[in-house]
Amino acid sequence: MKFAKFLFLAVFLFLGLTDISAQNRGNNEGGFDASRLFLGGNFGASFGDYTLVNISPQLGYRFSDYFAAGAGVGFQYFSVKTRNAYTGEEINRTNNGVAGLNIFGRVYPVHFLLIQVQPEINYTWGKDKYRDNTPDLKLESKMVPSLLLGGGVALPAGAGSLNLTIMYDVIQDPRSPYSTQPFFNMGYNFGF
Repeated sequence: MKFAKFLFLAVFLFLGLTDISAQNRGNNEGGFDASRLFLGGNFGASFGDYTLVNISPQLGYRFSDYFAAGAGVGFQYFSVKTRNAYTGEEINRTNNGVAGLNIFGRVYPVHFLLIQVQPEINYTWGKDKYRDNTPDLKLESKMVPSLLLGGGVALPAGAGSLNLTIMYDVIQDPRSPYSTQPFFNMGYNFGF
């Protein structure tokens, strides 16, 4: 039931913000303008005892100079190897994954400043594998809501902008892929 309420709130917020921005465009502008589309997101990878793969593209539309909105998908995989302090032998490996959907709205009160709201729903799973005779521990797969709020700067760079933001998950579900503290985020938007 919580998921249904969260999804309803996210869709309501997205549609409400889209309606507000459409009113701001005025009647003298035409319909869809492909030059207002942008593609961005976050991508990253790290390999070794701490492995992380993050692929989180987003597609958005700049409705006006002050408002943009869009949607995205996300996939994160992380693995941590625990080693014996004396022998260096691997004794445990924790594997976790997150796959999700999000929508976002951005307000630009000044050309380069942005405020962002991003509701999302993520499916999480995981497993601890042990090298001894201990049975593997599988985490319960679960749908986890998050509501990211934050702001930052959009710095013009090449054919798009470099976005530097500080975000915070206000829902704070224990299985959230986000920290209980505000976190720094860096991404790039390619304009079309």
